Amino acid sequence: MKKEKDAKGHSDLVADWERLFRVFIRPEGRASRATLIKYMDPILYGLNDFLKTHVGITEAISLKELSKGFTDTTINDHPEKKLADVITCLINEIAPYAVNVASPYFVGHMTSAIPFFMVHLKTIIAALNQNVVKLETSKVLSVVEKQVVAKIHRMIYNQKESFYREHVQNTDTTLGVFVEGGTTANLTAMWAARNAKFPPKDGFSGIESEGVAAAYHAYDVDRCVILVSRRGHYSLRKAGGVLGIGNKNVIALDTDKKNRIDLSCLKRTIDTLKREIPKTCILAIVGIAGATETGTVDPLEKLARICAENNTHFHVDAAWGGPTLFSQKYKHLLKGIHLADSVTIDGHKQFYMPMSCGMLYLKDPKTLDVIAYHANYVNRQGSVDLGIKTLSGSREANSLILDCALKIMGKKGYALLIDHGIETAAAFAKEIKRRKLFELVTPPVLNILTYRICPPAIRKKLETADIAEQREINKTLNTVNRRLQRIQREAGVSFVSRTTLLQDNNPDDAIVVLRSVIMNPMTTIAILNDILDEQEKIFTEQLKGLLE
Repeated sequence: MKKEKDAKGHSDLVADWERLFRVFIRPEGRASRATLIKYMDPILYGLNDFLKTHVGITEAISLKELSKGFTDTTINDHPEKKLADVITCLINEIAPYAVNVASPYFVGHMTSAIPFFMVHLKTIIAALNQNVVKLETSKVLSVVEKQVVAKIHRMIYNQKESFYREHVQNTDTTLGVFVEGGTTANLTAMWAARNAKFPPKDGFSGIESEGVAAAYHAYDVDRCVILVSRRGHYSLRKAGGVLGIGNKNVIALDTDKKNRIDLSCLKRTIDTLKREIPKTCILAIVGIAGATETGTVDPLEKLARICAENNTHFHVDAAWGGPTLFSQKYKHLLKGIHLADSVTIDGHKQFYMPMSCGMLYLKDPKTLDVIAYHANYVNRQGSVDLGIKTLSGSREANSLILDCALKIMGKKGYALLIDHGIETAAAFAKEIKRRKLFELVTPPVLNILTYRICPPAIRKKLETADIAEQREINKTLNTVNRRLQRIQREAGVSFVSRTTLLQDNNPDDAIVVLRSVIMNPMTTIAILNDILDEQEKIFTEQLKGLLE
């Protein structure tokens, strides 16, 4: 893009101290102010209408074509545009090609509409620009963060009042930490579990200091493993790589018919690992409370018992399902979560916060002592800075957004959203089963389900076919469902995602399924019927021949 020019061809945008100072402290005149008001007013007070007007589900344009307009790799010496022109460009040239995740027809991912007030809160956070790595750059925001952490900790663990009075503002203990997302939260949990498993002892200063090889030698261990079901989030494999234990040692276990961890498989695996020579150390067992693909919840109470019997860290990945605890009707689905040593919850999922916010909560307020770091210029020894026990360095005070949201919504407000998602998903499952063209693959436990195109005649063939024939039929069905999802996405009216699930835990029997996530309060069964109608039409007009 070229600099704006006057009638003589000279640029009127020059990088000098006068202009820089003016840009730094105030809008660039009346035009910029008018443009800000023009667009910020509907964003702040009519967010969904604004998105509906300016952003589609997706524009029918390929990423390859889209990328052709973004190949300029130079930065001009002088300014290119005024603020008003930049904002107009964002609205007219960027927003139409973004994804309107707020649309009630967007039911494919764990990203949805946010309450309009979240934009106000995010704006205030940006304006304050606090950095909660250190008390000197946050002050009261660090205090607020410890308070909101205690509130969510109480929701999970429900300790006595005296416990929270002791720890809510205790500078020596940590009930939980805010991080960037579930990936970082899971990594932090495994980091703490690893360090606790290999602490300092005579002749060894600890795994954090000396590394994995020295730790294995000091404790006569050949390897460390993390056990989780096949439904486990891929962030756990990342953690295995980052922590040096190896991602192949994050062992994915078989699931039962309800897509939960198979407890008999878990017990057999533990028994086998205990007999291995050289010795294998079970670092952690992870239970899932709201699997990413299927929304299912592992038997948390039973997992806790197994972990206790084997002196193993019990982590629950409730990045998705954690806020279900707000619902009086459905919180029983997470029964046993209070027994976990650590729990991951994402704020940008079912707390409906803007991107990005993750949290990790600890049963024992001393758990994160094993990952504490200090530096002379920040997080000094003896300080009370929140950055001492987090992987993150600098980070924004998005804990204030959650604190305010809890005050605006209340427990019952969040419960209404949770209940709506679960009950609408259940109604959607009934509708899928009613329509002959579809097959419900994983019924919803929370508010995620999977299904696929599988006409009655094909289902009948699958029932009588041998294994080889079943695989060939499923191969064709996989092609149909894969194309269906792509065609619907590119049409830009509605969106469901897709994933691949194993049947009977056999990699040779993988099936492609359509995946729906029901979390938008504006998504109704009528809208979901529209989505199914569109899928039936796409199949009939474009894909039916593949099955004939």
